[in-house]
Amino acid sequence: MLVLGVDPGSIVTGYGLVERGNQEATCVHFGHIQFPGNIPFYGRIHHIFQATVELMNHYGPEEMAIEDIFYAKNVKSSLKLGHARGAVLIAAVQCGVRIFEYTPLEIKKAVVGYGRATKEQVRSMVQIILKLNRKPNFDAADALAAAICHLNWIRFDPEKQNVLTPGPVGI
Repeated sequence: MLVLGVDPGSIVTGYGLVERGNQEATCVHFGHIQFPGNIPFYGRIHHIFQATVELMNHYGPEEMAIEDIFYAKNVKSSLKLGHARGAVLIAAVQCGVRIFEYTPLEIKKAVVGYGRATKEQVRSMVQIILKLNRKPNFDAADALAAAICHLNWIRFDPEKQNVLTPGPVGI
């Protein structure tokens, strides 16, 4: 099974594709969607949507794991993050990719074993688990961690295995 993990952000959106075969997780591809700061916010959101659709069409993941909404002190930053997250969710629905959401705590516990792990700890464990030759940037590492978390959860949670696939909505 091929899973797309996404760490949404309005400046940088990380992504990672992880495949499980023979009980071992393998990294297929990872990277980030980034653009110059002078692009208007609505342009960045549109670019995130388009780039995510292109990733899904190119690699054909069956499922997507994305970080769930969390409480943040800065309301403006939270709203911008919500917009970026929404662009990724809409892309998944358009492409018929099943969506699974995990809290930051769940993702960190699944990868590091500790819900308050640092970004460096998450990145190091992702590199070890996936046997990566180079360290991914923090955004891609967080996305890969979401994919790893999902692959771990579906092995043990029958409810996550039987989720309806979203499809395009007719008007």
